[in-house]
Amino acid sequence: MPVEIVARLRTGFAAERLLCHPRLPLIAGWEPDRPALRIWECGDGQLHELAMIGDDTVPYGREYGSDRLSRTPDAAWHPEKPQLVVAGTDILLSWTPAGTAAVTTEQPTIGFRQVAFSPDGRTLWLSPAPHWEHDWQRSIALDPATGATVVAPGWNTGVAVHPAGGLVVTMTSDQAETEVYFATMTDGTPARMRPLRRALSLACDGYETPVFSADGRYFAIRGGAYEHFVEVFAFPSLHRVAGFGLGEPYPDPGNTWSFRNITFGAAPAVLWIGTPAGRLIEYDVDGGRLDEHPPVTSQITALATTSAGVLAVASTDGDLLLLAVGTGPARAARDGVAAFLDATGPVAPRSDEDEDDRFDFVESPQAPWIHLTPGAAPGRS
Repeated sequence: MPVEIVARLRTGFAAERLLCHPRLPLIAGWEPDRPALRIWECGDGQLHELAMIGDDTVPYGREYGSDRLSRTPDAAWHPEKPQLVVAGTDILLSWTPAGTAAVTTEQPTIGFRQVAFSPDGRTLWLSPAPHWEHDWQRSIALDPATGATVVAPGWNTGVAVHPAGGLVVTMTSDQAETEVYFATMTDGTPARMRPLRRALSLACDGYETPVFSADGRYFAIRGGAYEHFVEVFAFPSLHRVAGFGLGEPYPDPGNTWSFRNITFGAAPAVLWIGTPAGRLIEYDVDGGRLDEHPPVTSQITALATTSAGVLAVASTDGDLLLLAVGTGPARAARDGVAAFLDATGPVAPRSDEDEDDRFDFVESPQAPWIHLTPGAAPGRS
């Protein structure tokens, strides 16, 4: 489908991650050189900056790997309101158009690395839980209205909400394996995640938060710790339907491909991949068709989809672009979520037994791998 630039803003930095509000014309972007975020409004084909969070933070400097990661903040949009919550090693802040303020909590705001809103917006999920011997095995559920908290199941790689509602997906990972599990919510506020047995097991770690298609029939996961790749799974079957190796097939240097370079667009089942050459690769999951578009900018550092179904693209030139790529947002049917819930149930309580016994891992049929090198014909294996 055609790609049209509808807005361009020179930000002065190459945003390393973009996070779009699910319903409102708002975008958050991460600065690459310090733990700071910018917030932009993107309505009516226009882009302008609304706020900055972390203007007084110390630059990363030569920090690398886990040292840098520990200082990089996470953030989550409220599902309905113009509110962004930012969590870092020693901060838990809430931005609204009225300003920025600390989030009320009975827990010390130290050590949180991940944050997400529950689908109804009334609970904040924070990970890891402080003061636990194996802190990533537990998280915190927080009622931001009262500050009340409860200990909740562990997760450590973002939370994605199914477009039809009623279900979330997240991950727990270590160096050898990553468990992709789905969850509903407990009653009351703060609400905990209620993990379900039906799950996926992925090799190694280093994955990003799953991304759902607009109609909820597919989700994609960007990985990993040792290779650059993208895997696409059908929902609710959890069968892998496509895999992409990014590079030749292993890129050198490894950071030429952004880890935040995939998104599903507004059209059902169309996945977009941003490349180091500034091109966009379009993949029609239903038809198996792969198209590479001419460059729209320099090396793409982040890619996301706005609430209007427009692509938001960041580049090493310091540009933030809005790209129109076709039809408006598709509606997700509840049928897939209902079928998934009918086929599974809650996991058993955590114990000393092997974690694998808590989940029913889906055995997925093998799908072909497609090796992507910008400017070259894709190769299949």
